[in-house]
Amino acid sequence: MSKLADIKQFGQKIWLDNLSRELLNSGKLNKLILDDGIAGVTSNPTIFHKAISNDSSYQSDLAKLKSTNLSHEERYEALVIPDIQLACDLMRELYISSNHTDGYVSFEVSPLLANDIKGTISNAKRLWSKIDRPNAMIKIPATPAGIKAFQELTTLGININITLIFSLEQVLNVWEAYINGLNNRLNKDLSVKNIKAVASFFLSRIDTAVDTKLPIPLKGKAAINLCKEAYRAYKDIFNGEVFSHLKTAGATPQFLLFASTGTKNPEYSDVMYVEDLIAPDTINTVPDNTLNAFRDHGNAALSLTNNMDNAHNIIEEINRYVNLAEAGEQLQTDGLKLFDVSFNDLIELMK
Repeated sequence: MSKLADIKQFGQKIWLDNLSRELLNSGKLNKLILDDGIAGVTSNPTIFHKAISNDSSYQSDLAKLKSTNLSHEERYEALVIPDIQLACDLMRELYISSNHTDGYVSFEVSPLLANDIKGTISNAKRLWSKIDRPNAMIKIPATPAGIKAFQELTTLGININITLIFSLEQVLNVWEAYINGLNNRLNKDLSVKNIKAVASFFLSRIDTAVDTKLPIPLKGKAAINLCKEAYRAYKDIFNGEVFSHLKTAGATPQFLLFASTGTKNPEYSDVMYVEDLIAPDTINTVPDNTLNAFRDHGNAALSLTNNMDNAHNIIEEINRYVNLAEAGEQLQTDGLKLFDVSFNDLIELMK
């Protein structure tokens, strides 16, 4: 059995952080599902920019779209939404057999709307309707505006992957919005069943940002111990009184999803953000290189809960050198700028 597939026995699901026509049409994605237990797919403008630039199967369709009166963004959506739909269809059997736990495919709203509540809601509703698949998931960033939009979109029953989370404060605000959105549905006598949301905690960028300010014993410890603290909070919130009536009504918790899990520092293990973060009710979305590395030499074992009692002390120690909450805000701002650049580069291809 694949070492990646071994992870499933510990209650964690592995998603692929990649999507392209070549991946779909060659049967590679289907093979990843069957052999490695890949249970979902995430996409973003950077991924699609790479795919469209390097995959010749897009070119004839793109040429036709360039001759239309569609806007550049409409051309982009017309080009790639069929890929999202096909991926959803490919994963539909998994979605059904897992009782709607697995088989999701994420597509991102324009990052240019990150600080626009109404724009994010409108864009997400439109994309949700356009994709028209129950196992689709709309990605929005965890900015203050994005979190408010997320609450409303949850009330509307739309599956959301809320991204660019870099701190405990941000993830707690996201979970509060999710619970508020579900409560709003209950108050309107609407079902809370079959609504899926994940909270994407970005990891490698945290260590890259703070390691230079830390003594050697604390280097490479910030992201993983933040995840331990976040997982402890997750269990307290979603197994506690605040969520109990929603669970009784059929709601599912908003899982932590670990993102940005490709190791950036060559001095660290190339599988550390997979190997050290395995625990029940979590998801890890993994890029191809890291998937290949774990398949080759990764070790699947329950790991996120190891030394969890000491995580708070490690975070307190790190906070003596760097304010992790402030670092998280800056990382989110920087991440949004990178997303904007990727999106604008992608739109350039549509001209």
